Amino acid sequence: MNEPDVDILLVEDSVDDAELALHALRKEKLANSIFIARDGEEALDFVFCRGTFPGRSFDHPPKLVLLDLKLPKIDGMQVLKAIKSDPRTRTIPVVILTSSREERDLVSGYDLGVNSFIQKPVDFDQFRATVKSVGLYWMVTNQPPVRADVKPNLDEEAPTDEVLLTK
Repeated sequence: MNEPDVDILLVEDSVDDAELALHALRKEKLANSIFIARDGEEALDFVFCRGTFPGRSFDHPPKLVLLDLKLPKIDGMQVLKAIKSDPRTRTIPVVILTSSREERDLVSGYDLGVNSFIQKPVDFDQFRATVKSVGLYWMVTNQPPVRADVKPNLDEEAPTDEVLLTK
């Protein structure tokens, strides 16, 4: 059985933070389908279509991963490293959304290829506003890369907006 396409993979072990993020994303209608992974192992199983997710396909990766760092089983940095080191998944945008204030986490995250690093605001309204902004940028504004494994059909003529002027 195939799993439905997922717009956002939210990797968060805090029930409260997950609910706040879901509320903000759904209120703004930024994602049709959000999957919550409660630990790093579940996140990697989901992304790599294994474990309890063998029906998933690499053809339909999440459009965005919101990743906490302090996770049970496998920490967020290991999840990030696995996603960014595999050619099948490296173009998936990953945003670290964490309460960590450690500079080494910031440096390590960017060294491993994170697309953005955001410290979770403590204030409820600021947290919602932050998640909303992140969702708007990555789901609406950002132009994702063309996947390398998708080859354009060169036999078809490309559509054009060019207007031919004749005398």
